[in-house]
Amino acid sequence: MGCGPGQVARYLRDAGATVFGLDLSPRMLEQARQFSPDISFREGNMMSLDLPDRTLAGIAAFYAIVNIPEKSLPSVFWEMQRVLQPGGLLLLAFHSGDEILHEDELWGRPISMDFFLFQPQAIRRYIEAAGFAIEEIIERGPYSPEVEYQSRRAYIFARKTRSLTKK
Repeated sequence: MGCGPGQVARYLRDAGATVFGLDLSPRMLEQARQFSPDISFREGNMMSLDLPDRTLAGIAAFYAIVNIPEKSLPSVFWEMQRVLQPGGLLLLAFHSGDEILHEDELWGRPISMDFFLFQPQAIRRYIEAAGFAIEEIIERGPYSPEVEYQSRRAYIFARKTRSLTKK
């Protein structure tokens, strides 16, 4: 989910998983389709997934919540819980911190976009409230500046333990 240009979907497919990619951005989906024409990519909103209940075995969401304000996270995690099968797995990666970073330029192009950094324990609470059990949280510092943005990273591995109904 939040597949961007599809590199994680391709990695998982090459490792033997049956996958599809989902992203809100049509331009990201165009890039993903060019990069991996043999993988299905579809447009979708994580806050309102167009997927039946209990259909996915797992969700990989690498940096998919980076543009989602904290107040919207409960809806995102509820939807993930809804579409996962009982015992389904969630692997979530995100930037750690308390900042909201505003960018007016990215890769030489003008934009106006906020990037949200979250504390792992706050995300843990949201995920647990959505019906997941946390199996592992890993945090790390950034790789070199040539490789990635210089922020701390968090990875949460969780399993769906119960189905909830939306209030």
